[in-house]
Order: sequence, then C-alpha cells, then structure tokens
Amino acid sequence: MHPPMRQIGTHEFPALLREIPDAPKSLYIQGSLPDEDLICLSVIGSRRMSAYGKRVCEQLIEGLAGYPIAIVSGLALGLDSVAHESALKASLPTIAVLPSGLGESVIYPATHRPLAKRILESGGALISEYGASEKPREWSFAARNRIVAGLSRATLVIEAAERSGTSITTRLALDYNRDVLAVPHPIGSESGLGTNSLIRSGATLIRSTKDILEALGLEQNHATDTYILNDLGEDEKILYHALTQSLERSDLFDRTGLPAQRVNVALSMLIIKGIVREEMGKIVRV
Repeated sequence: MHPPMRQIGTHEFPALLREIPDAPKSLYIQGSLPDEDLICLSVIGSRRMSAYGKRVCEQLIEGLAGYPIAIVSGLALGLDSVAHESALKASLPTIAVLPSGLGESVIYPATHRPLAKRILESGGALISEYGASEKPREWSFAARNRIVAGLSRATLVIEAAERSGTSITTRLALDYNRDVLAVPHPIGSESGLGTNSLIRSGATLIRSTKDILEALGLEQNHATDTYILNDLGEDEKILYHALTQSLERSDLFDRTGLPAQRVNVALSMLIIKGIVREEMGKIVRV
C-alpha cells in the first residue's frame, strides 16, 4: 500500500526551497522527503538521450552510492528517468517533481507510473503543486523546473541540446545562486552542445564522481578493495588488480592480456566512477 498524499505549507518546505523567490504556496507530497542533512542533487538532461548520456548518468550516480545525497529529477522521458532508476539501484533517496497531480491516473508520462510506484516503495517521494487529478499543462513543465532547481544545492546537467527545457532549469539554478555542474560531450555532438556551452560559460566540469563530490563539499570515502570490487564488471576488476602501480595504457594491454577495445572501455568506466585517473600519460588508482 502506497503512502497517502498530503498537502504541506511553506513552513514545512525543505530549507532550500523556502529560499527561492517564486516558491509555490503549498505542495502535495506522497512518500517521504529526505532528511535535511542529505544534500539534494538535481540530475537533468535530454529526453532524446544518447547512449553516451545514459551510460554516463548511470555510472556517475552509481559512484555516489553510500554518500549523503538524494537525487532530484522530473520523472520525464530520457535522462530524468535514468537518474531516478540509477538512484534506486544505488540505494539513494530520490524525489520526482511532477508537472501533473499525483493521482495515479494523471501521473505524466503514463509509461513512468510503475517507476513512480517504485520510488515510493523505496522510501522516496513524489512532489507536485497541483491537485491530485490535474493533468499536465503546457506551462506546468517549466513551472515544475523551478521546484527541481529550488530543492537542490546543485544541478547536474548530463546532456542537453543548445536550446532545450534543460536550459530553463539551469537558468533557474543560477538565479537561485546554486551550482551548475555539466558533463562534457564530444565535439560535434548535437546532443551535447548545451552542456559544452554551459562549461564554456563557467559551469563546473564533471569528469567523474570525484568531481561531483568536490563540488558538493564532500570528502571521498577511501573504501576497501572489497567494497570497490563488488561494484565492478569483470574487465574492470582485471584492470583494477593490474594497477598495483602506475602504468601506461600500453602496459595495461600487456599485463591484462585483454584486447585493446575492452581495456579502453573498462578504463573509461573506472575513470567515470572515480576509481582511477590518468595523469602524465599514466593510469593510477585514486
């Protein structure tokens, strides 16, 4: 049985949301808001996500497992849903802010109603400023974005075209004096023009989970090898074991015996997870 919906006034809002000048007068909530000692990080991106954007979103959020962080997004198609799914997988609290009411028959998009249920079952929350039976309107999507940005200490943009709904949320985050973090994309990638422009304009460059933790003022846990290895694929484990000392990439090919393509893929994943880094032409454990 899912928790009942309740209405709260501004005095019950999370502290950061109370600060914004255009805060809603009240909110409808189903589920549990995260404790105030958790840092809310909004994770947003394109509805038409690329395979690269999906993979990076999954790996970055996976690397945040165990930290005092809650993931906020909008339950939309594309990157929003991947952010929620990844948070669930990493056992991080997650909050979905909807452009519709919270009644099951109007939750938008309809394809994500099962995801909304799992968010509630995990102890997360659904939030809306609209009555239970209200359907989304054209203007309610942009209005929803101010709550996403307002709830969060920082907004992480995984993937965005030059002009997109994502740009509304990032502009609001800046207006609210919140940090904007952005993942770089290959030159020429249409789906990454927006994020690359944000970085050029001064957004914090995110290359790994470690960069996110630094931006949020969190110290990286020096986890045991056992904990790290439980979180790795087979090729990643082979590379991790091989890195008992700093090695050049070519040395990794020789030491692991893996084909170059598999080494490069596994190495990219280890870097994204913040477990290894490349410096001065050599690969080292973090």
